[in-house]
Amino acid sequence: MKIKIITEKDKIIFNKIVSHPLQSYEWGEFRKSSGVKVIRRGFFSLTIHKIPHTPFSIGYLPKGNLPDREFIDELRKIGKEEKCIFIQLEPNVISNQKMQDKVQHDMFGLGLKLAARPLFTKYTFILDLTKSEEELLKNMHSKARYNIRVAQRYGVEVGEDNSSVAFEEYLRLMKETTVRQKFYAHTREYHKKMWKILSPKKMARLFIAKYKGQVLTAWILFVFKDTLYYPYGASSSLLREVMASNLMMWEAIRFGKKLGLKKFDMWGALGPNPDPKDPWFGFHSFKEKYGPRHVEFIGSYDLVIKPFWYEVYKV
Repeated sequence: MKIKIITEKDKIIFNKIVSHPLQSYEWGEFRKSSGVKVIRRGFFSLTIHKIPHTPFSIGYLPKGNLPDREFIDELRKIGKEEKCIFIQLEPNVISNQKMQDKVQHDMFGLGLKLAARPLFTKYTFILDLTKSEEELLKNMHSKARYNIRVAQRYGVEVGEDNSSVAFEEYLRLMKETTVRQKFYAHTREYHKKMWKILSPKKMARLFIAKYKGQVLTAWILFVFKDTLYYPYGASSSLLREVMASNLMMWEAIRFGKKLGLKKFDMWGALGPNPDPKDPWFGFHSFKEKYGPRHVEFIGSYDLVIKPFWYEVYKV
């Protein structure tokens, strides 16, 4: 059976089939606007990334559905047409100890290999937004509750602000945060193009935390189906004692509840028993204090199209 090519008239149905914002029709439009080739079929969206100075490319399919034979056959066909060395799949499927061995056996049976270089984190934190505010506060670490109260006593103000002025503040804080924390972040142009396409659709929402009129924290949240996501956050090094980020997290949780969403995916975590010396430990610890469930996905897999060049790529 031929798998349908997705066009703009199919976007509503397509968004009902996929399960994550990175697979949404709108995200594909954003990636296209940034110069990335996007290929959509009946139940997935795939990006094609050229390898500089070569005729080859790499395919990437983040947060898709669990693949089956039909899925893989279609990807293999596309991979050959696009001169892909391999296509990396990172299914949006939560694992557990009982199913992990079976899933891995099935993935190997489809001709997939464990990814040589995973891109998306294998773990995340998910908070149940169907609980009452009282339950959510009770389930938090006492330090989180304390810091929320500190921010409230200081008079920190948190609210949604999707204006161009607020977005410029977000970009300023993002630059400051990446320099301070010494981690990789997407470019200013990447964020601007993402915001231009996702914001009018209400998929991307900007929240600002202020103290005495000064912006201290800015987060972009995604809303997709029944889930709130926290993909991007930035903060100032000033006035850390007013705990603006702690109140921001609480207000994000309340915002998700107000929209009637069921889950809050905090967009990444370290694995079990993380090393306190890990550079991402601070982010992991911050999210963990709000009482979410630590979950593991089934992992990253490569569909190898050109075995020789795949081995060269790994080296």
